[in-house]
Amino acid sequence: MRNTFLAVFTLTALLLVSACQKKNQGEWVSLFNGENLEGWEAMEHPESFSVEDGAIVCQGKRAHLFYTGGAKHGIYKNFELKARVMTKPGSNSGIFIHSKKQETGWPLKGYEVQVNNSYQGTGDFIELKKTGSLYGIRNVYYPMVQDNEWFDMTVKVVENQVQVFVNGIQVVDYIQPEKPYRAYNDQYKVLDRGCFALQAHDPNSTVFFKDIQLKVLPEGEKQRPPVDLEWDTKITKLHTANFPVIDFHVHLKGGLTVEQAAENSMKLGINYGIAPNCGLKFPVTDDESLYAYMDTVKGRPIFRGMQAEGREWVTLFSPAAIARFDYVFTDAMTWTDNKGRRMRLWMPEEVFVDDEQYFMDQLLTRIEAVVSQEPIDIHVNPTYLPEVLADKYDALWTDERIDRFVKVLVENGVALEINSRLKLPSEKILRQAKEAGVKFTLGTNNVTPDFGRLDYSLKMVEKLKLTYKDMFMPKSDGQKPVQIKGLPSGITG
Repeated sequence: MRNTFLAVFTLTALLLVSACQKKNQGEWVSLFNGENLEGWEAMEHPESFSVEDGAIVCQGKRAHLFYTGGAKHGIYKNFELKARVMTKPGSNSGIFIHSKKQETGWPLKGYEVQVNNSYQGTGDFIELKKTGSLYGIRNVYYPMVQDNEWFDMTVKVVENQVQVFVNGIQVVDYIQPEKPYRAYNDQYKVLDRGCFALQAHDPNSTVFFKDIQLKVLPEGEKQRPPVDLEWDTKITKLHTANFPVIDFHVHLKGGLTVEQAAENSMKLGINYGIAPNCGLKFPVTDDESLYAYMDTVKGRPIFRGMQAEGREWVTLFSPAAIARFDYVFTDAMTWTDNKGRRMRLWMPEEVFVDDEQYFMDQLLTRIEAVVSQEPIDIHVNPTYLPEVLADKYDALWTDERIDRFVKVLVENGVALEINSRLKLPSEKILRQAKEAGVKFTLGTNNVTPDFGRLDYSLKMVEKLKLTYKDMFMPKSDGQKPVQIKGLPSGITG
């Protein structure tokens, strides 16, 4: 009789919970009353959480504040969660979803949506994942918002799909495969159901949350992942390892739009840096057209790159305008030879090779001048040879020339692009650059909207066993090359 009563009681309770949930579906419900932590439970260090001016303050020793209120005692599956968030400089936090109460340590269950605008890590660990990242699964490397400013964050989960929005701009659209790759310690980082939690990261970190609201969503159909399991596994391993999967060399060519690039980024898990061609007789020729370009990418989760074209570019733009870019890159594909002939190496009719060895000596001299004199962050399309010499690449790039090439990169702190479309430089040159301490970037230099999956770049990453510490990331304001070196008065060639 007693067992029958318990069974009936349990069934009744479940039906009441289900009915209450269905009643609230589609309605926004507040999870925080703005006055106290009613409905929330702090684990490990409760003193790390407080309420101030209508906001939850996360500041103190590592701890997590779990939401345990609501009709389902804080356990949800499909939902839309939104909050207003503000960070102080150097702060780090996160919103955990599908999690589970845990007495100590970082929550093992569910996903963390990162909150980090300027925190750089502790010890020898460099934290690259920025606000909006689905931490270690699909990272966002571009800082979408600034410290000391309130911003909106929204997380939407329906079955096997997670979407993250920052100030209304979507930065993550992850569809979890049936059997996703997870590192051993991350095996519970999957979508299931669970509670929400806010993170206090450390005593030097202060993050505020307010206007926390939830909308319960009905059950839906699982979505088919846009990529195969092999790619999902490859890209997830890189994101888990904090490796910045960024194609810094993308152009809006062949009809490609910023919107299409952002969509492709979320689909593949590759972040992008989009660069206009800036120089004489190119789309961007002065400060005014440069600022106009900036307006076209405003508010987008992409890096702003400047491709400096020709050697005249240093005379066309002001240092202040150049510094607005996240990074500047150029190549040595446009130069004037010792006979006064201007060459564009990718155009056979504009290439003059009177003597192969003499041509290579001139090319290397021009590369050294570009890297040492121009205020750039990255040398792209590296070691490129014109079509007439391409089949002699290994012979013409001698050990002595490789030594000089790597040396000038090291001496000037210029990063080296691993270019996927051109498959440059060779593995031999890349290995020598790594041994010398050169930083690397991944790039495509696309000429069509289909710019691939960085196949050659990622192949070299694997072969050379590159880690995130080997990779270039844009410098902060005040540390950019143009702000330190200024603009040269003239460039050789």
